Amino acid sequence: MTVDLLTTGIDVPAIVNLVFVRRVNSRILYDQMIGRATRRCEDIGKEYFRIFDAVDIYANLQEVSDMRPVVVDPDLSFATLAGDLERAGTDEDRRFVRDQIVVKLRQRIKYIDAERRDALETVLGPLAALSDRLKSAPPAETIALFRQHPSLSHVLDAANPAKKGDGMFISDHEDELVSVEDDFGGRASPADYIESFEAYVRKNMNAVPAMIAATQRPRELTRKELKALAVLLDGKGFSEAALRRAYGSARNADIAAHIIGFVRQAALGDPLVPYEARVENGVQRILASRSWTAKQKQWLTRIGRALKAQPVGDPELLSDPLFAQAGGYEMVDREFDSGLGDVLKDLNAAIWDSPAAA
Repeated sequence: MTVDLLTTGIDVPAIVNLVFVRRVNSRILYDQMIGRATRRCEDIGKEYFRIFDAVDIYANLQEVSDMRPVVVDPDLSFATLAGDLERAGTDEDRRFVRDQIVVKLRQRIKYIDAERRDALETVLGPLAALSDRLKSAPPAETIALFRQHPSLSHVLDAANPAKKGDGMFISDHEDELVSVEDDFGGRASPADYIESFEAYVRKNMNAVPAMIAATQRPRELTRKELKALAVLLDGKGFSEAALRRAYGSARNADIAAHIIGFVRQAALGDPLVPYEARVENGVQRILASRSWTAKQKQWLTRIGRALKAQPVGDPELLSDPLFAQAGGYEMVDREFDSGLGDVLKDLNAAIWDSPAAA
């Protein structure tokens, strides 16, 4: 499960199931999320991974994605693929079919019994190296291989293992909402949950670095500290989603606040304000704080829009594709006469550290 912590920059080869329950519209982020499961893992004999898609993200983005199945139809036999390779009319088509054969070959070789393996290796050489050899050679070599050894397709197809039952049951019946119940980690009520959260924050606001940054120096807050804060609170049972439910239920309000807002409310009594409103007010305060060039105003507005999705103004924010295509941090920094770092810090302060921003 992930709240933007496991979508990128993590390598867990044993991942075999991806579950999508939230739509994203970024093709790059989608490719990165699919990439979490594409790592080979010989330790568990990984041959494929599954995508469980509750929100049609696969259907929505697959046409524009670079992440595509190598084997379009896993049930195609080697005999069929060898025939397709012979009939392919272009080099592109031949490479496409060749790649499907290579992937199936890597999976199938390990199921060939010892007697047939010895016989094949006498003719073909080490089977373990065969797939890599075909992959690095022109498709013509794969065509020649199956022409020279007509029985090879049948041997490989015969080595098809019986599919293992994995105890996974999928139903196509209509979903039915039975009930909705909030679980506040053993706390009796939303009010008890809020009380325990506020007690934890007040106890640790001067002891935990991420908490200190959120409550006492938001101007210096970084994305790394924000993630550390989210992980810390989630480990204690205080997730942003649960806090929203608790505050909404106990105070009869739909609070779209950010985790930083909940922490500052508990520690300092800051009013709970929807995060987007904080950003809009903060940007307006910065725009009104001094004379800016037209280009600088344009960049501040764009940074404000980005902050609604990435809630910390630090240099890492400018690595987003929105800014990278315009030259990234260095280019934007020149527009601010090498003062962009301080501007981002001022923006953090305007969003979080000022009553006027709320």
